[in-house]
Amino acid sequence: MKDKLKPKKNADPYSKYVIRTDIKFKPLEKILADKIIKDCRYDWFNQTLCKLNNSVVRLGIFKGEFHFHKHDNEDEFFFVLDGAFYVDYENESVELKSNQGIVVPKGVVHRTRAPKRAVVLMVELDSVKATGD
Repeated sequence: MKDKLKPKKNADPYSKYVIRTDIKFKPLEKILADKIIKDCRYDWFNQTLCKLNNSVVRLGIFKGEFHFHKHDNEDEFFFVLDGAFYVDYENESVELKSNQGIVVPKGVVHRTRAPKRAVVLMVELDSVKATGD
């Protein structure tokens, strides 16, 4: 039931982001994303699905925009499953639609955004700090 509630707004600039780093599925366990997607009522939600070597696979359900940030030591991979998703850089913006993806290299300042609800798969090292360095 907790997922069906909207997060409370407060002074923390990251409070609008719901980022869950717990690993939801173990090796050899079938990954069931449909229920997570269906039940999500947050505008900016990120759930770690599984660990793969030294990386994690995350499911993002996004509407709105993230802040500009960078990761000093980790690349990020974004792959859109549903909707339209944008990756903005300092001088450029890339639109990704369903079945399209992109790698953002470490050290590149970027933000992600989705004008309407989008579902995105992400792969990154397990050391990444989701809100940036």
